[in-house]
Amino acid sequence: MKLKSQKFTKVNALKLPEAPGVYIFQNEKEKRVYIGKSTNIKKRVISYFARSLSEKTTRMKKETKKFSIILVNSELESLLLEAHLVRKYRPKYNSSLKDDKHPLYIRITNDRYPLALTARKIDEDKKNIAFYGPFPSSKNVKGVLKMTRRIFPYAEHKLGKRGCLYSQIGLCQPCPNEIEKVKDKKLRSKLTEEYRSNLSNMNKLLSGKIKFVRRGLEKRMKVFAKEEKFEAAAKIREQIEKLDYITQPITPIRYFLKNPNLIEDIREQELIELKKILTEYLKMPKSLRRIECFDVAHLAGSKPTASMVTFIKAEPEKTLYRHFRIKQKRGQDDIASLAEVAKRRTKYLSGWGIPDLIVVDGGKGQVSSFFRVFRQHRIAVVGLAKRFEQLVIPKEKNGKISFSLVTLKQGPALNLLQRLRNEAHRFARRYHHKLLKKELIPS
Repeated sequence: MKLKSQKFTKVNALKLPEAPGVYIFQNEKEKRVYIGKSTNIKKRVISYFARSLSEKTTRMKKETKKFSIILVNSELESLLLEAHLVRKYRPKYNSSLKDDKHPLYIRITNDRYPLALTARKIDEDKKNIAFYGPFPSSKNVKGVLKMTRRIFPYAEHKLGKRGCLYSQIGLCQPCPNEIEKVKDKKLRSKLTEEYRSNLSNMNKLLSGKIKFVRRGLEKRMKVFAKEEKFEAAAKIREQIEKLDYITQPITPIRYFLKNPNLIEDIREQELIELKKILTEYLKMPKSLRRIECFDVAHLAGSKPTASMVTFIKAEPEKTLYRHFRIKQKRGQDDIASLAEVAKRRTKYLSGWGIPDLIVVDGGKGQVSSFFRVFRQHRIAVVGLAKRFEQLVIPKEKNGKISFSLVTLKQGPALNLLQRLRNEAHRFARRYHHKLLKKELIPS
């Protein structure tokens, strides 16, 4: 693995992207002294130049002369990549992995109701379905388990007489204790199969078989929908959405090791594919460099807000993010809210910059509200309809607006659009919750 190193200075740290990844500190002989991960590489590396550092961190900083980074797509990827690199190189200051008494692993037991547990090296010889790690710290292990448990609930307790606390909040569901109380054999068998399926999917997820897991879930969702079991289908759709959120897109660790600049290559490919799709329907600029995405958030019309997130070369540029507090009275009318935001955005084209493409979270109505405002500025506007992951592309002919609907397949273009939408949604919700909190909790 050949990494491009640079001097360990604050100036170089300030140039880093605000993206998830792994950072590697090296001494003057270019030997790795510490490996860490972060969801925001820039902020994390800059933090080492703070005035107040612990004694151990200060020693590490003095020894560090160079550093390098490997960017990834998601928090889960950074956790798994960090664990792999620390295990491989055993850096001096990753002391929690210096002997086998300390490193933590994830263990899936081979029981009638398999358990997902944190483990030590000595547990590797026990009867396990799978054994993953080591992870650099207990926090990392718990982080991986916390993310996966929200998608595939599981138990970490032995059989008892009553449902566990986690079963009440959906993190141990179906709970083995509750399954054992079911007298109907057919129903008990069905619940047992559902539980074991969760652990099987979790095992595949940790193994990097994300697409396989997703295809399996989609297949089950379609079967339930055909049988008109809509509640069961909706439950699986929610699992797919959560899976996409933490792993989209997932890339095997070995690819990052072979090509540390892989993320830059992936981002370039995302833009190329998206532009290729859009060029069939729209007149696109030569360079698809700056993309803005808009979303609205409200709770039954109260405290409506909107967000604008900006990606430059397919990466978030948070200095260009903006919040909008909706002024019009019909706050729960998303279309009217977006029309207001579109008009307000046009006032700042010279000050904030001009996008090459605008993406709106929503379907025909939401897209129309932006298209009517931005067509005179000749800025391309499209929507991303969540239900079928369709691109909604408007065009005008003889004063009438028509739409082309393009169902996107899994791939670079969809990955980019989903990241944009998820970030816009997160940013809108953040401001909305802030306003609600301000109203509910008096200063």
